Amino acid sequence: MKLVISIIHDDDVKNTMDTLREEGFFVTKLSSTGGFLRAGNTTLLIGVEDRLVEKVMSIFERCCKSRKELTTIETPYGGVQGYVSRPIEIVVGGATVFVVDVSEFRKF
Repeated sequence: MKLVISIIHDDDVKNTMDTLREEGFFVTKLSSTGGFLRAGNTTLLIGVEDRLVEKVMSIFERCCKSRKELTTIETPYGGVQGYVSRPIEIVVGGATVFVVDVSEFRKF
């Protein structure tokens, strides 16, 4: 048995969870924060049999595409006089997925 731990962008959560449920997987959702701009992320926990790991991975690959967005950052302007906002392009979305061996599983 494996535990699949995935960290995905909040914009990808609904479609990913719906697809996982449609395919018969049970999913635990944890709200989390991280990344460059402290953007909202969601951590999903999925316990699966070894033979189903690739099926779960293909769902993440389909549902969690990375994409580019424009955002602004504030940089100091003229020392301590103030800040100026400037646009930058960042990559959001995608999925970071960990697969961990489970030595024992019990459900009560």
